[in-house]
Amino acid sequence: MLRQLKQSPSGTIILDHAASSNALSREMVVELIQALSDFHREKSVRAVILASSGPVFCSGIDLKQWSEIAKESEPFEQWHEVASELQELVEVMLRFPKPIIAALDGPVYGMGMALTLASDLVIASPLARFELPSAKYGLISGLVAPLLAFRCGAGVASRLMLGGEIFDTAEAHRVGIVHQLASSELVWAKANEITARIAGGAAESIQLSKRLLNEMIGESLFSNLSSGAATMATACSTDAAKEGLAAFAEKREAKF
Repeated sequence: MLRQLKQSPSGTIILDHAASSNALSREMVVELIQALSDFHREKSVRAVILASSGPVFCSGIDLKQWSEIAKESEPFEQWHEVASELQELVEVMLRFPKPIIAALDGPVYGMGMALTLASDLVIASPLARFELPSAKYGLISGLVAPLLAFRCGAGVASRLMLGGEIFDTAEAHRVGIVHQLASSELVWAKANEITARIAGGAAESIQLSKRLLNEMIGESLFSNLSSGAATMATACSTDAAKEGLAAFAEKREAKF
């Protein structure tokens, strides 16, 4: 479900399950954490590019897998396990000692936005768009909310989470979700160009700077992620989530 490419000074992780629109299954979460660990050990890799194959960067969590969990008689513990796994992935990205650059060339939904916002720099083509459709399934974007508030402010989070807005690349750039724009054919090249600039500085300086930004300036971020994961797990146990996931599995509109 993932591919890894090493082209020093960059390492690239490619979400490579176009058949599911790169939905984040539990297996893919484990693979992403392992891929980051692999590049952590590669001294010649100075930054990691997160890219995708297929027309969608990431469609969010794997709703097919979640709808199976919802059918269990006592799914509460599983929901907490799933939320903890997703929280771990986000925190691994935030604490990863090298910059992570998201290279987006397609739509980004739900937890795909968590991957984007947990990255340090974001480059996007005009094909990207950003949406949080959780409420359509009786769920909440518990891990996206703290990241959005940290990166862009609570007002932007409200527009996406409460107002149901869909941001195109231009709006995402205006509010600070996207940092640089590029054409589809140049998204990865632009990310690699940034990596080359990063490689011109001291690795220790970059590591300490990232830590300063994410763990010191963003000192409340990790406690907010814990709260967000717990709230997400609680939301999964509601009747609304049960109906929303059943509707997804049955390919019909949810009736709340």
